Amino acid sequence: MSKDYLMKTLADLSQIYGVSGQEQYVSRYLKNEYLKYTDEIIYDNLGSIFAVKRSKKANAKKVMIAGHMDEVGFIVKTITKTGCLTLHPIGGWWSQTLLGQRVALINSKGDVFKGAIGSIPPHSLTDADRAKPMEIKNMLVDIGAKDKEEVEKLNIRPGDMIVLEGDFQVLANGHRLLAKAFDNRYGCAMGLALLEAYKDIELEVDLYVGATVQEEVGLRGAQTAASLINPDLAVVFDCSPANDASGDETAFGQLGKGLLIRFVDANYLPNRCLLDALIDVCNSEALPYQYYVSMGGTDAGAIHKNTDGVVTLTMCICARNIHTNSSIIDLNDLNVAYQAALKFVGGLNDEQISAMISCNQ
Repeated sequence: MSKDYLMKTLADLSQIYGVSGQEQYVSRYLKNEYLKYTDEIIYDNLGSIFAVKRSKKANAKKVMIAGHMDEVGFIVKTITKTGCLTLHPIGGWWSQTLLGQRVALINSKGDVFKGAIGSIPPHSLTDADRAKPMEIKNMLVDIGAKDKEEVEKLNIRPGDMIVLEGDFQVLANGHRLLAKAFDNRYGCAMGLALLEAYKDIELEVDLYVGATVQEEVGLRGAQTAASLINPDLAVVFDCSPANDASGDETAFGQLGKGLLIRFVDANYLPNRCLLDALIDVCNSEALPYQYYVSMGGTDAGAIHKNTDGVVTLTMCICARNIHTNSSIIDLNDLNVAYQAALKFVGGLNDEQISAMISCNQ
């Protein structure tokens, strides 16, 4: 059932609205799912959520499984006298992906208002303006209000969340998926699939499966969640940029070629014994994988520095069009990541984790 469950939860999670700092709707969905497998749920004070599956073994090592809940998006910056809204970006955006996009605005009461980012017709622009991308600070969201007073009567105010719409779709031939927020509802869904798979299995470790907040704005929830759990070992699931659309087979991040063996990024160097153990699992299970370098980072960058250090591993897949509302992932990569995680996490024990910790000593 877990593969079907992984697909269902990924589809559901991709459609929930949740920019950094306003992840509560994602968290509530996860809580309802976690309660199917455990009655122990913990939170840090920023809103990160974890389900706890305890081992029957006394003083078992603690393993933290983490994705992040937040997606890139916007918040309302100001309301103009004509009833339009200016934008403040949350997370990294390239302005050329935005004009004409449909959006959802969610106020503090949870009311949803549909709208669009305004676009000036090209024939109304000067040659100079057409030659350069419009900056986000000059863009306006139109939700159909006539003036500022009408917007305020809808209980819309600065700080309210704005998300680009991006339906979940299975693409041609059924091999690839399209949606917003695969970065990183993939990680949230992977955690749920592992909990479902292990529901009747006794593990030799205490498993903390969950999702952090505010990764896209500085790995903030990863820091506080790691402090809360104080894990002995951590596995981070995230979605990384694919760089293969041009046909360059040497570029890092090839859709459909398996799990990413992320051996370096901007804020994290993995424990090599842990990385080698993942490669061994992939080889023994005949699961494809690919080496990956990134100048970005994941929650691993914060978790591995908790207290006196945490041996940490990333288990990422790649996506095209990341940080847009039209990201594309490959089903083979998703299934490979699930199989590798199932085998790797299920095999962890005290002796193995202790050996990983002593690997660099």
